[in-house]
Amino acid sequence: MTKDKDHTKHQPALESFGRLMDIMDELREKCPWDKKQTFESLRHLTIEETYELAGAILERNMDDIRKELGDILLHIVFYAKIASETGDFTIKEVIDGLCEKLIFRHPHVFGDVPVNDELEVKSNWENLKIKEGSRSILAGVPESLPAMVKALRIQDKVRAVGFDWDQREQVWDKVNEELDELKQEMERMDAGKAENELGDLLFSIINTARLYGFDPESALERTNRKFIKRFNYLEQKTIRAGRPLTAMSLDEMNVIWEEAKKNDDRSS
Repeated sequence: MTKDKDHTKHQPALESFGRLMDIMDELREKCPWDKKQTFESLRHLTIEETYELAGAILERNMDDIRKELGDILLHIVFYAKIASETGDFTIKEVIDGLCEKLIFRHPHVFGDVPVNDELEVKSNWENLKIKEGSRSILAGVPESLPAMVKALRIQDKVRAVGFDWDQREQVWDKVNEELDELKQEMERMDAGKAENELGDLLFSIINTARLYGFDPESALERTNRKFIKRFNYLEQKTIRAGRPLTAMSLDEMNVIWEEAKKNDDRSS
């Protein structure tokens, strides 16, 4: 259905992609470092590049986003090049497989399946994945995801098949319930049960963020960066005053901390 389309508008991009593949061929042939790389040696670098892209997106720095997308594209081409050398797969097979998957999972675009909103699209997506052979709705959640991201993906996936609150406001009862249970176990000094309850509370807070349309990972990272900025202000102020932080009382530090917060308010 897409084969008959005129791809003339994509010609510049196709030429650039071809140039990238030619460069990759030369690197694998002539560069000592590139020649030694394997799937395993590139893995941690790919993870690093992904986080750098995530950071650029959080800052909405379009120039950095463009650069980081280029780095990730390089890794995709690199992996495909290595696989082509061993006869496992080629970049063409990667792209063709992706195209077929996108067409199959979007029957409301490439077929005649009607949908009313984003939720129906997600629901159809999960049902189609089951037809493709997935063992479970949650089978597609990678084990290696960070816990917060994994929790959000789990909640998103079960929502797609209707396992969710009828009204988002109902989640607050669950948050309060989990907070009370955590307090009880903390008071009993039962470390094992308290840790379990802390996990339940965090899971319910992540669920709350999802229900209200916020990304908890981005929210926490923004708070991390805000804290670092304010603490750096506190450190610099004390250095200029010739006093180490260890010599200051908490009340003294809080005065400077409030200054840092006011500076943030003025700059936001």
